[in-house]
Amino acid sequence: MTRRWFLALAGAGVTTGLMGGGLAFGQVPVGRSMGEGFQPTVWYAIGPDGKITMHIHMAEMGQHVGTALSRVIAEELEADWDDVEFVHVDTDPKWGYMVTGGSWSVNHNFFAFSRAGAAGRMALIDAGAREMGVPAAECMARASKVIHGEQSISYGELVARGAVNREFTDDELKAIKLKPASERRLLNRDTVARDVPAKVDGSAIYGIDRTVKGMVYARPVMPPVRFGSKVKNWDDSAAKKIPGYIQTVELKDPTDTCQGWLVVVAKSWTAASKAVDALKVTWEGGSGRNMSEADLLAEGERLVNDKAAGALFMLEGEPDAVLDAAEKVHEGIYQTHTVLHMQLEPGNALVWQDGETWRVHAGNQWQSLTLPLVAKALEIDQANLVFETSYLGGGFGRRLFCDFVVPAALTAKAIGRPVKMVMARPDDTRFDCPRSPTVHKVRSVTDKNGALQAYDHACASGWATAPIAPAFLADGVKGGKIDPFSISGADHWYTAESMRVRAVKNEKVHETFLPGNLRSVAPGFTLWAVETHIDEIANKLGQDPAAFRRSLLNATGRNAGEAPHAVGGAARLREVLDRVVKKSGWAERKNLPEGTGMGISLTAGQERGMPTWIATVAQVRVDRSTGEITLQHIWASIDAGTLAHPDGALAQAEGAILWGASMAIHEGTEIENGLPRDRNLDTYTPMRMHQVPELDIEFVANDHMPVGLGEPGVIGVAPAIGNAIFHATGARLRTIPMRPQDILKALEA
Repeated sequence: MTRRWFLALAGAGVTTGLMGGGLAFGQVPVGRSMGEGFQPTVWYAIGPDGKITMHIHMAEMGQHVGTALSRVIAEELEADWDDVEFVHVDTDPKWGYMVTGGSWSVNHNFFAFSRAGAAGRMALIDAGAREMGVPAAECMARASKVIHGEQSISYGELVARGAVNREFTDDELKAIKLKPASERRLLNRDTVARDVPAKVDGSAIYGIDRTVKGMVYARPVMPPVRFGSKVKNWDDSAAKKIPGYIQTVELKDPTDTCQGWLVVVAKSWTAASKAVDALKVTWEGGSGRNMSEADLLAEGERLVNDKAAGALFMLEGEPDAVLDAAEKVHEGIYQTHTVLHMQLEPGNALVWQDGETWRVHAGNQWQSLTLPLVAKALEIDQANLVFETSYLGGGFGRRLFCDFVVPAALTAKAIGRPVKMVMARPDDTRFDCPRSPTVHKVRSVTDKNGALQAYDHACASGWATAPIAPAFLADGVKGGKIDPFSISGADHWYTAESMRVRAVKNEKVHETFLPGNLRSVAPGFTLWAVETHIDEIANKLGQDPAAFRRSLLNATGRNAGEAPHAVGGAARLREVLDRVVKKSGWAERKNLPEGTGMGISLTAGQERGMPTWIATVAQVRVDRSTGEITLQHIWASIDAGTLAHPDGALAQAEGAILWGASMAIHEGTEIENGLPRDRNLDTYTPMRMHQVPELDIEFVANDHMPVGLGEPGVIGVAPAIGNAIFHATGARLRTIPMRPQDILKALEA
């Protein structure tokens, strides 16, 4: 079947039965009652039919989080995977704090979910022993059964008999000892992902898919800039001529999220969109209207050169004494440009009132942050607000702050009807929370053998945490506040006798737009500076870049690692380095054709507290006459500890690496007149399919604590590509994205 025929059939409604899975479009699939059967903890229930329903409170945005977390529980529960299903839960307070980001999902829930599974196993063994009239100590659990010799009884039968009644206190749960890794039967092994069928057959409901009776459609009318705009006047005379147009609402927002906003309401989104284009609006005011990318970067460079600016993220030893006394200081200024999220599903939300309760359906990564924001906008008690959970059509950090729910909620309240607001792509881009442009100043001193005697790193950027979640700001080493999510990664795992890392908030960024978190967060830009700088040192010293890095991985002191998340420390980074050097044929890189080069980088995930050890090698070909970059091959060796779902882990690593490559040489934008220059996918150009390189990814097999995988793969790609370009041409690039014109300019220099 051709794509054209498929679209024709879809338009005619022929595919409804094929793709709908029996569900009406926009209907939310409902799992079994969460109170049905045996429920030793809130995280799952076992029904009398033997089905085990896991309750997933993390957002699904392509990472198979439901499958991964269900397997963590099922492992200790000794469940038959064929008996397991899961449902995504709403924002009932019993689920606790709800946030999906930072590659935290499996790592942060591992012990709680493992103990929850173990508690169920213990209770079922006790009940099974009673039913069979044998000592519990002589029984074991396997494949959803309690077994004693030749006898067995299934979990479902025990629940159906009402035989399981043991409950666990929080203290009892914490005291449970998990089974040894050698006895695991599910983790570190592949299985069927439970969420894939719904995505394939079309029954998965994303935020943009949901419908309710009586709803109307809306599209916002965006002001000239994010902050400070006020509507002076507006005229909807032309909009009234559009069939389906209902009205235009001028928003009065108690949260100040929507400054100078109008929202057009219509019977269809097409009508609403046309009416927006027909509306005549005059605004006044607005901050940052004259701000440019160059202005933001210039301010960043001023700040990193101001030793009094910002606060210290870390300090070890006395780097100034070494820097001041050194005959030779390695120094570099590194930059990254503004990057947009450009998630496939643009901002959207459906909001309606159900009696005293307000309901929201929208893709959301941080429900516990968005709930109070929307409650404040509606001027209601947060207890009267519920968020449904949907699949996310791309999160990448944009849906950590779902401020786009606010205009939908305000419009629904204003007109007294359910409102489904959907942003057009340019609306979504103008209202994005981009990754801030950043400037880094790195200085270092080495001895004659290359040992780091001092390392000094200052970074100026917008701080996403400051405006949206100030409680997450941390104390600086010598006073002041730090946004750890704007500087982490700069505290690298290389051994240095003295080291200082300083973070500076670029206020001009905050005057222009609301900076946000983007997949990989700070290490996506801090490690660009670290790994480019380390490569520069190696080449200045005449050392092989891989061997030089290895010499700095002593795994001592602060880099020795700690249990349970970072056992082995930098020694594990050294292992993945050795693996990727061998896998990529690094030793033969001198034999590559002219214009072709290989570069390497080492990174350790998003946070030192839960490092994912990754070594990345990139091979590129550069046309010296045009500067065009062809990314040919990427090798990666990854140590993420225990893999809850290996196939999902590989998919995440592949996607993350390609995202990193896309940001390195294909996408990125600049601020012009206070807004992103590129507002749609005609000029904002992520990697296309024909630009995808060969990928060769391996995981180190071990039983260490599982860490993160959603983001770490992104981090090392850009510096590996930049270092490969240097090897191919001798052109050293210090700014991403790396453009052909930058290479030509560097070659001329």
